[in-house]
Order: sequence, then structure tokens, then C-alpha cells
Amino acid sequence: MTQEDFDDIRPYNDSEIPAALTRITEDKYFAEIVKYLFPAKDVNEYACEFKKIQNVEQFQVQVMDAVLKKILKETVNEFTYSGIENFSNEHPCMQISNHRDIMLDSALLQYILYYNNLNTSQITFGSNLMRPQIVVDIGKINKMFKIVRGGTARELFLNSLKVSEYMRFTITQQGESTWIAQRNGRTKDGVDKTEIGVLKMFAMSSKKNFVENLNELNITPIAISYEYEPCDFLKTREMYLSRRQAYIKQEGEDLMSILQGIQQYKGNINYTICKPISYQELENCAKFPQQEQFKVLALLIDDRIYEGYKLFKTNYIAHDLLNEKSDFEDKYSQEEKQKFIAYMNAGLNKIDGDVDELRQIFLGIYANPVDAKS
Repeated sequence: MTQEDFDDIRPYNDSEIPAALTRITEDKYFAEIVKYLFPAKDVNEYACEFKKIQNVEQFQVQVMDAVLKKILKETVNEFTYSGIENFSNEHPCMQISNHRDIMLDSALLQYILYYNNLNTSQITFGSNLMRPQIVVDIGKINKMFKIVRGGTARELFLNSLKVSEYMRFTITQQGESTWIAQRNGRTKDGVDKTEIGVLKMFAMSSKKNFVENLNELNITPIAISYEYEPCDFLKTREMYLSRRQAYIKQEGEDLMSILQGIQQYKGNINYTICKPISYQELENCAKFPQQEQFKVLALLIDDRIYEGYKLFKTNYIAHDLLNEKSDFEDKYSQEEKQKFIAYMNAGLNKIDGDVDELRQIFLGIYANPVDAKS
């Protein structure tokens, strides 16, 4: 296979970037984005500077690095990470993580890679997020490739096969890592569990046996932890409404979530890059009946992520409030507890619905990781 076989899903090549940059600068949202990200810059002058970018690396260094530094400075108290020794340019991998924020989860991973002299990875990008055009252009310049959502059973199969083939091609032929979430869409309830279907999709692109097939991808789990959950009140509202009827997203809702995730205060953030799934561990999975092998692998990845997940005071406070206990009162002060309660009440007061149920859902988002890790 060659890169041309994936023209409908792959990121932009360097030759396609000038046209994309022009489209971005002519978009109606461009001036608003520049004013928010770079308030001291003149929009027209920045547009001229922006269009001089010639390749992906320049875009990531000149634009994304500045964007992420601003986000970290204005909305994050402390950003920490560990396990960087589990990555290397010589051994590209399938990076699989829990997923809490549409943009930041993968973007901050690239930040870590760049500042450790590691190649940035290619990133999955759901087709449901690929609008308006400015989002598509920014994403595809930033090494994002498309996963098509929806369609008939046959269309889903063919789309999954193509994504599987592309990720394997990227890792084994191009020598680049790829990032994908452990599930289809963000975790809304704080319960991070790997979907078996995602792992089966990995394997679709090879006829090798279970062990050789997946070992070739060098699966490397990553645990992402936020002190303040991005879009926590939006997620609370969505889960509340979903209990009553099928939840249908409004036009522009994903874009609103992206913007809120960027702007919302997140407190502390931690990334734990876990040890890759070893050949021997895959052999242990293969000892189970064929129908159980992917389930066992999913549990293994979950254990890695739970072990690497960092609990914050917000998690312990929420767990005690939800269960009406004081099991973790040594983890926080009463002042911190009252601050969190005030934060919760202020946000929930803006959502229509049963107050007690909304409170239970909200607290569950923060409390569930405590149960998962214990």
C-alpha cells in the first residue's frame, strides 16, 4: 500500500498546506480566533505571517506550540507527566488513551513529545467533528486523519478496515506513531473502559495470528487525568437528557465543546505514559478462547490506565459527597471541599432538571475514577 491509497482520510501533505492556510485566513472565524489566541497581534499582519508556513513541523512549532502554551498558562495550574522513557522514535507505537477532552487530550500529548525530542504522532479525528471547513483544515495540517462515523453495517466495516490499514501503514511503513482513544467518543461519566471493538479494529488490517498481529503495533496505553473535568457541566446535562430520550447533538455543539475545553479552568493535569503491551502479555491473552482474547487485552489496557491515573482532591471530595461519607477527608481540607461544592452548585444551577439527579451525575464524573483505581 502507498499513501495515495488513503487520500480520503490522511492528513495533508506539505504540498497541500498553502491552499489550506489561505482558506483558513479567509474564513469568517479566523479573526476571532487570532484575537483570542494572540490579542497583541494585528489580524492582517498575523495572516501574512501565518501563510508563510510551509510544512507540518512549522505549523506545530509556530502555531500549536503557542496555542498550547497559552492554554497551559491561563487555564492550568500544573501540568505533569511521567513514563516518557516508554516512547522512542525507533519504536513507533499505537498510543491508546482514555479520552476526556476533544482537542486537548491528543494536543497536549504532542506537546510532551515535541519537548522530549520525539516525533509527534498522527491523530484520529472523527468525521462528526470535521466541520466547519476551518476545523478540517487546522486538524489535517496538524496530522489528524479521519475516522468516519455512522453509515450502514457494510460502510462501518469498510471504513474501520481502511482506518486499521492506515494506522498499521503509518506505524510499520512510515515509522510514525498514531493516537486513538480507547473508546468511540469521550468518556462522559468518568469510567474509562477500553471498547473491545476498538481493539478488533486494530487487528482487521493483518492476517497474522493474534500475537504477531497486535505486537506489530506496539500498543502503548496512556492515562490522562484532569483535576477539573473539561466540559463537566455540558457532560452532566447530556447524560441527564440521555436518560430520558435519545440525545441528538445540536449544530455546532462539538465546536462549542472544543472551545469550552480550551477556555475552562482545568487545575492540574497529569499524563502517565504506561509500559507498552509486551509480546509475553499478548501470548497470555492468546491462551484464552478466541472469543475472549480481545476482552482480556481490553482489561489489561484498562489496568494500565487505572494504575497510571492520578487522582486529585476533586475526585476524593466528590466520592465522599456522593456516598455521604468521609472516607477520604485526609486528602483535602474543609475549605477545599466548600470551594468544590460552590463550584458544583454554580454550574448545576444553570442546568434545567431535577437538582438531586443532576448532582448525582456530576459527582459521579469525579468520583468514578476513585472506584476504578481502588
